[in-house]
Amino acid sequence: MENLNLIDTFSEFKELKNIDRPTMMSVLEDVFRSLLARKYGSDENFSIIVNIDKGDFEIWRNREVVEDDDLEDPNLQISLSEAKKIDEDYEVGEEVSDEVKLHDFGRRSILALRQHLTTRILDLEKSNVFMKYKDRIGEIVTGEVYQVWKREVLILDDDGNELIIPKNEQIPSDHFRKGDSIRAVVVRVEMKNNTPYIILSRTSPIFLERLFELEVPEIFDGLITIKKIVRVPGERAKVAVESYDERIDPVGACVGMKGSRIHGIVRELRNENIDVINYTTNLQLFISRALSPAKITSIKLVEDEKRAEIYLKPSEVSLAIGKGGLNIRLASQLTGYEIDVYREPDDQDEEDVDLEEFSDEIEAWIIDELKAIGCDTARSVLRLTIPDLVKRTDLEEETIKDVVSILRAEFEQ
Repeated sequence: MENLNLIDTFSEFKELKNIDRPTMMSVLEDVFRSLLARKYGSDENFSIIVNIDKGDFEIWRNREVVEDDDLEDPNLQISLSEAKKIDEDYEVGEEVSDEVKLHDFGRRSILALRQHLTTRILDLEKSNVFMKYKDRIGEIVTGEVYQVWKREVLILDDDGNELIIPKNEQIPSDHFRKGDSIRAVVVRVEMKNNTPYIILSRTSPIFLERLFELEVPEIFDGLITIKKIVRVPGERAKVAVESYDERIDPVGACVGMKGSRIHGIVRELRNENIDVINYTTNLQLFISRALSPAKITSIKLVEDEKRAEIYLKPSEVSLAIGKGGLNIRLASQLTGYEIDVYREPDDQDEEDVDLEEFSDEIEAWIIDELKAIGCDTARSVLRLTIPDLVKRTDLEEETIKDVVSILRAEFEQ
């Protein structure tokens, strides 16, 4: 009975954990030999036969036949009289193989054996999971949400392995419920207290890169290369791409017909705006493209300071800076240059007034909000429509109407 229970234990783990056959046989034999060494002092003269298909095993002890008076080690030797009880034909010097039954070890030893086997299999499974995912760092995996906590989400893969997405690796607008299917990239694999800890991310630039590889065959085939990715997860990303084939338009290939390729990526990233930019070694042109959708008038590079001075028409300043300075910040990260924006004087412009001059009528925090989108003068605010100002700032429509009314009054006087 103990024999069957032991094999059942082994079969159960083999089925659930999908451990390969040779490894399991090796573990079983190792566990048995450990028990034999403790009981008999040595396991060298034992043969262990594991039959996984039938679900059983056999242990045979090999001993040399010696004269009854010459018996010194009962584990390695058997007396002639005992050997003849097994078979009358045995002679001194021959080898006798007799089967050792599991119940001969005693119930306590059998229980210890089962516990040892269980522990070894669990440790082996943990090691297998660790090595499996260590080789998959940088790959996208798909799993099912099993538990949602405040600081992290527990995911189960197809084999039932536990994966973790910490809060800081989730897109701010991510909201998961148990049973949801989720995609993320493996960014880190650690061992904590002998347990594999697999960290996934949806905010890593690598996740966006892998999504492009899935959606754009030219990237997967190496015809288009992603040079660099910068992103503010859930808000905006800039992707610089380059083609080694002049016949391929890298930006067009990534976007797809009517945006068909990039739409799937945008949906996966919770409507994150993605700017795909054609990479070039011409730094001025690259910076100009990185500041899209703003149109640059001129660029002055300060090489020693890794700084670029950008000159634009007043109407383009807010586009270059973007909401909350997001566009210019990402462009700076993409190009590696600190970018300073300057308004180019417009001959058609009339006199203008700095917003600070209105500090008696407009609250300071409102002025700061307008400056954050590149509007630091009265006319730069008035050039934008009220809906556009609402969209670019975090100000209420009524607040913006009041501000516009104050600024217009200045020029009507």
